[in-house]
Amino acid sequence: SSKIRNLEVKSADDVDILEDCIDFSLAKTISKIEEKLEKGGLPDCLDDDIIPSVGNEIGAEAQIRFLKAKLRVMQEELDSVVCECRKKDDENQNLKSQLKDMEEENTRLQRTISMQRSQAEKYKIISQEANKKSEGLQQDVIALEKVSQ
Repeated sequence: SSKIRNLEVKSADDVDILEDCIDFSLAKTISKIEEKLEKGGLPDCLDDDIIPSVGNEIGAEAQIRFLKAKLRVMQEELDSVVCECRKKDDENQNLKSQLKDMEEENTRLQRTISMQRSQAEKYKIISQEANKKSEGLQQDVIALEKVSQ
């Protein structure tokens, strides 16, 4: 543990914080922990699994390095999740756009179907009138044939 205490402490400046997540409380939490460490006391919550049980045997500087490394890993995971969320948002936008296009297509097709039904009904009426006229003319032909004989 004496070797670990003599190692240099890296600053957290090399940790990326997403611009979207500037208000994220992780940075505030880390700074609060660092303030407690500088005042000489470790947080009471070190019994959980943030720092392994060996944490009580290593120095504050090593614990800070450990926490900063853990922060980097968590930041990478956060970046990955944010990236995945952006991809999902893009996919949702594409799907919304496709849905809107499909709804417009559906509306257009419904109008076309309605027009074709009305035309079919109109042609059906015209056909019925033509059949009646044809029957009337056939009866006239039969009547004329009877007269001419």
